[in-house]
Amino acid sequence: MKTVLFDTNIILDIALKREPHFKASAQLFELIDREVIGAYISGSSITDIYYAARKDKGNELTRKFLLELIQIVPVLGVNHEIIYQALQSSFADFEDAVQVFSAFANNLDYIVTRNKKDFTDSKIEVLSPEEAISILT
Repeated sequence: MKTVLFDTNIILDIALKREPHFKASAQLFELIDREVIGAYISGSSITDIYYAARKDKGNELTRKFLLELIQIVPVLGVNHEIIYQALQSSFADFEDAVQVFSAFANNLDYIVTRNKKDFTDSKIEVLSPEEAISILT
């Protein structure tokens, strides 16, 4: 089974039912259900998801969503070494660097994101949701 890190935008597509991206992101969760992939999110994504979704869905619904999410998608810790590596990296976006170093530290196979262009320096192969569905099924 291949392992993937979902970037924050994949989860927000589900939480906020953002079209036209919702369908592909939902299909990724079907791959989890069928045990085709093992999916993870970084601890930093949880706070970002909460912040963005709370504005649209409110505190209670956002917390409920996150509680359900972490039953399906385990949360990877973000520690001193990951932050240090992210800060020392050439990534323009610090959050993306944290994602990459979280995936790398946990030996994941892929990162799945809608913003592939932001991950050009990744040590881990980066796939769009559509590429992940095609390659991993």
